[in-house]
Formats: sequence, C-alpha cells, structure tokens
Amino acid sequence: MAAMPPRPMLPPDDLYARLELPVDASFEAVEIAWRALLKRHHPDVAGPAAEALAKRINVAHDWLSDPTLRARYDQDRHPRGAALRSERSASARGFASGPRSGTPPRAPRPPAPRRPVDPAQAIAHHLDRVRRLGQDELDRLSLAETAPIAFIATISRFLPADRQDALKTLEQRVADALPRRARWDPATRDAAVGYAQEILLGPFLDEHLSGAFRERVQERLTRGWEAAVDQPRYGPNTSAVVAALARLEALPPAERARIGGQVPRGGAGGGSDFPWPRGLSPQDDDALRVSSALAQRDALGLLPEPIPALTRRSLARAMHGLVLLHGFKPTELERLAGPWASIVLPPAPVATAAARRR
Repeated sequence: MAAMPPRPMLPPDDLYARLELPVDASFEAVEIAWRALLKRHHPDVAGPAAEALAKRINVAHDWLSDPTLRARYDQDRHPRGAALRSERSASARGFASGPRSGTPPRAPRPPAPRRPVDPAQAIAHHLDRVRRLGQDELDRLSLAETAPIAFIATISRFLPADRQDALKTLEQRVADALPRRARWDPATRDAAVGYAQEILLGPFLDEHLSGAFRERVQERLTRGWEAAVDQPRYGPNTSAVVAALARLEALPPAERARIGGQVPRGGAGGGSDFPWPRGLSPQDDDALRVSSALAQRDALGLLPEPIPALTRRSLARAMHGLVLLHGFKPTELERLAGPWASIVLPPAPVATAAARRR
C-alpha cells in the first residue's frame, strides 16, 4: 500500500502579510494581490535579487488560494480571519469568501467579453443615467444588494496610480449625481458606485482575474444596479401588483383588519414563509427579489398601525406570490395568498390565462 504523502509544513511567517492583505481577504483579492506583486517583484523586472521574494509570494498564493490549505493555516494562525470571512459571506450572499459554498470556483470559465469603450466616456454615461433615475428606480435601488465595498478597498493598493486617484473621487462623483433625497441611502449609493467601479476597474480586473473569479466580481459589482434600473416597479407582473394594491387601498381599515385577523395562530401557512417557484431563486434572480421586497413594503404600508406580526407576514407572503405569479401554480398561489386571496390575486379569467401560458 502506497504511503500517504507528507502534509506540507505551515510556513513560519504571516502569509497574508506577504501578499499585503487583511486576514479576511476574499479569494478574488488573493488572486489580484498575487498577480500584482509578482509583476512588481518578478526577477525579470526587479532583478535576480528579487527571486527569493517572488518565491515567497508564490508560496503564499499556493496556501491562501487553496481552500483546504487556507483553512488549515487559518485554524493554526488566524482563526479570527476565517470567522470574519464566514460572517461576510453570510451578509453579502457568498462573495467575500468565494461563491455561495465558501470556496473558490472549481471550473474557471472565460470572462464575459468587454466592450471596447473608453472608461471615461462610459462613466460619464453612467453618471448621466444616475441623474435621470425615476422614483420607481430609486425605490428599487433602496432594496438593492450591497456591493463588495470591502473588496474594492482591499485591492486599491494594487491599482496603478491614475486608477487610485480616479477611484478616490468616483464615489463623490456618483453621490453628486444622485438625487439629493437618495444620497444618504446606503443601498442606492453603493449600487450606483459599484457599477461605476466595474467600469473604471474593468481593464485592471480583466488583467488580474480570470474565469469564474472575474465573472463573479463583475456580477457582484453590477448586481444591485442592474436588478433595480430599467425594470418595471414590481417586475414582470407589475400590472397585477398595482391592481392588487389598489383593491387593498380601497378596503375600509376595519375590513383590512378583519382579513388580517383570519390568519391561523400557528402561522401564515405551511412550508417556507417565502418559497420560490422551481427554477427561480433570490440568489439568481435578484431583480425579482427586489420586486418582491418592494411589493411587500408597499402593501404593508397600506395597513393601519399597529400591524400584528402574523398579519404582516401573511400579507407579505401574498404579495410575494403575486410578484412571482408567472412561476407558481394556481394552487400554490392560493396557499400563499391565504385570507388575502380574494383581494390580492387577479380575477379568475386572468389567472386561468396565466396558467395556460405556463
């Protein structure tokens, strides 16, 4: 029986310091730091004296880019770093420590092709679009997913000087372009800034990341903006949601309270509180997640205060189902709508037509 190869010995020094990174750096940041530092310290550039440093940089990358080796290193040297990455992964839907599984991508794919656009022109176009945001788009942006600001801060030291200078002023330029009432909303500001950062840093990221690493950074920087802008207020079923809100608003407050009081004490219904139809998910369909959250917020705003928790949950479930009308079966919709079905769901002929289209 062949002997197991010996486990590599833990390096004696701080591998994160070798790559000039914090201990909670993402896998993408590790890749960028490794490539940027190798360019700076490669013997072909810095001379033969830099060979030892280049080797140390490569060793740090070997350990910190491999999830198994990194977990072993962190357990022994930086347990708090692993905990921080896990916390960020939970709060940022999986970007900070890799994809949603918490590991780097297994099979790299070619990066999305980039348009040959002058970044300065593209940013000017983006700022003009920021100035023209409508109220529906601003409401959607307020529910956008947070862009990876910590990641940008981590890699900024590896940028060329001109890009560092441009990055320092970019957030303020975006904030100045936003309508005044939206400048202090973190989600709105971060979504607009993240999209601008992707434009500005695109060539650098293309050069220093490849495959799924690059694809994931691009998706996370642009996700919040693209899920909110140039979208109907409530997604593909906006007209049905608008009609439901009008019917709900027309109800006397006492009737709204009566319907809300019909929710069973055990909860708003069986299964997950806010299920998604097969083939759709909040992780992969963020524009629909925003649509659902906005419809819920607007519907709950029509209920008289105070709103009992079960009433709040039951109406939110009903609006969630209505936003995803195109994905649920009629029986699933009725179960989600619960006591609000006669108010929230479209009239039977519309629902039947929708079912035929499915």
